[in-house]
Amino acid sequence: MVIPVHDVNPARRTPFVTYALIGANVLVFLATPGVAASLVGESSLTQLCQLQAFLDEWAAVPREMLQDRTPTVVPTGDVAVGPQGPGCVVGPPDYDKSPPLSVLTAMFLHGSWLHLLGNMLFLLIFGNNIEDRLGHVRYLLFYVVCGYAAAYAFALVNATSGDPLIGASGAIAGVLGAYLVLYPKARVWVLVPFLIFLPLRLPAWLVLGFWFGLQAVYSSGAGVSEAGTVAYLAHVAGFVAGMLLAWPLRPGTPPPPEPRGLLWGRQARPRQT
Repeated sequence: MVIPVHDVNPARRTPFVTYALIGANVLVFLATPGVAASLVGESSLTQLCQLQAFLDEWAAVPREMLQDRTPTVVPTGDVAVGPQGPGCVVGPPDYDKSPPLSVLTAMFLHGSWLHLLGNMLFLLIFGNNIEDRLGHVRYLLFYVVCGYAAAYAFALVNATSGDPLIGASGAIAGVLGAYLVLYPKARVWVLVPFLIFLPLRLPAWLVLGFWFGLQAVYSSGAGVSEAGTVAYLAHVAGFVAGMLLAWPLRPGTPPPPEPRGLLWGRQARPRQT
């Protein structure tokens, strides 16, 4: 997988919504139970039970989304000792959960630092140009719609699943799909792992097309273990939703500046007129 680090496609306005989304995701992650323990790779049973209760309350669950009802017994976050030893206590929920609204809250939850940082990197690099093209309010609505499309597409295929669905990947996949439609010829600096991380400047259609191809392959089950926890199908659905929503905007989208040269240094800068 190539790692994008920068695109040669300057935006005309400050991407306030993109920055706000990144900030909100980071703050929510820091407020998630068990984050401090994840820094050192250790988690106590208490932290695990609190995390499970937190996710049951705020994460999207496919079975709940499609049936529009929540379980009568959920983890409370407490720990007790039972006949089989210590475990998480379950009981009636002390909150009212809305399954449709949980899709929105789930977009700001992440399972690890790697999950968070990977998503935020893609959002930072590609989100500014989509926000610039759509405007702040339409961009925010676009982001949310793509997130919902990704989550419900995954739920329809996994209708009986009770596993929590978290992450901004579906919404960000929509941003990538829109970028591919609107700026296919924009140049993107990437790091390609080949013995060392090799820096290359590639067209967006190649970088994002390759990313989408991988997600499509993985969503079919090829190349991943059955124990995988990544909702690749949500990535595919979000990407397609972003492409469809952005397609009508293609005719009025100005092309990105054409950089000089092929690879290195100052040659990557756009011409000045």
